[in-house]
Amino acid sequence: MNKLQWLTEEHLPGVWKDADAASVRGQRWALTLTASKVGGGVIAAIGSAFAGLGGNLGVASWVVLGGFIVALVSELASWVFQSEKDWYEGRAVAESAKTLAWRYAVCADPFPVVMSREAAEDLFRTRMVEVIDQVSDRIVFESSHAVVTPQMDQLRQLSFVDRQRAYVEGRTLDQHRWYARKARTNRRFANGWRFVLIVAEVAAVTLAVGQVLGAWSIDLAGLLAAIIGAGAAWVAVKQFTPLASAYSVATKELALQEGKLRTVSEERWSYVVADAEEAISREHTTWAASRTGRAAVVPRRDGE
Repeated sequence: MNKLQWLTEEHLPGVWKDADAASVRGQRWALTLTASKVGGGVIAAIGSAFAGLGGNLGVASWVVLGGFIVALVSELASWVFQSEKDWYEGRAVAESAKTLAWRYAVCADPFPVVMSREAAEDLFRTRMVEVIDQVSDRIVFESSHAVVTPQMDQLRQLSFVDRQRAYVEGRTLDQHRWYARKARTNRRFANGWRFVLIVAEVAAVTLAVGQVLGAWSIDLAGLLAAIIGAGAAWVAVKQFTPLASAYSVATKELALQEGKLRTVSEERWSYVVADAEEAISREHTTWAASRTGRAAVVPRRDGE
């Protein structure tokens, strides 16, 4: 099948594009400000250590002050701009819009093939409004084809075999590859950061023991504590290990769903696709709960 018959990102509703863009911007600023906050603390600790080693006290004081100012400004910026909220809410809307778009395009629950185009589009708009209404007004929706795109309608009008192939190859396998890649990347970063933190902690213990035994008088405990704390804070924000586990579970579920999707009859198609989409939604719900402490916005199934 020609890839143009799939729903690529450019074929998704404008709601998805705007929400995804808001999420990407929010994530970029949230991580930048977090890095600035922990970095400011490390800079201040470096200045303090420099003074303790006999460096110029005036210079050290300015370094400490500069570090604390960076941390303070970053904290205030996080509070004022709430970039994390844009990140989380943007992704919630984008994921929900994407799953609704695919369900509509391949005639899955709650938009079965027996439903007329007008009825399906009306229901799609209703479900999309429900998703948007559950988030704040921070996201500006301005893209064209905000709800149903021409490509979604074209895919919906194809035969069952073509819709089936488009969904398996363009959605299930594509998402499976994405989850597998992200699982490997996050596991690699988790192991790397764990190694870095262990090295820093061993160095801190070694220096502390040497100081206790009188082997040297160098006091870098504050600096190493700041570095270890900064590393731990960054790992907590990035959530490498939880994400690797969640993505691994999602790859297993999608691998199982692929077999069902390739062999399912047209009569069962609508519900099997809905199950596959819920496997994807579970990953996002887990992600959102770990970030915000509450469940993500997810589309309802027919009758819910």
